[in-house]
Amino acid sequence: MEACGGAHHWARELQKQGHTAKLIAPQFVKPYVKRNKNDANDAEAICEAIGRPTMRFVTIKTVAQQDLQAIHRVRSELVSRRTAKINQIRSLLAEYGLVVGRHAQTLRPSFA
Repeated sequence: MEACGGAHHWARELQKQGHTAKLIAPQFVKPYVKRNKNDANDAEAICEAIGRPTMRFVTIKTVAQQDLQAIHRVRSELVSRRTAKINQIRSLLAEYGLVVGRHAQTLRPSFA
């Protein structure tokens, strides 16, 4: 299967039923897509890619690994949003001639 959003879940489910599941990173499948992207063309490209002797596969993640990755992704998004908000506040303050440092630590005491 191509490693996408739910691929790790489905790979674990297939392994429970006794199948051997292998995941291929999308960037390794893309060169084999001949026409427009649809399910049939994707399946054909996966079959072509899997037949290559040097193909590398993605390790199937456990539920714990997926949970940890989800926490990291959520935290990363929160940090990005915080940084964007700090930059927005700094630019609005700059319009009034108030210059504040770039970091959250310097912005917080400015309003105390």
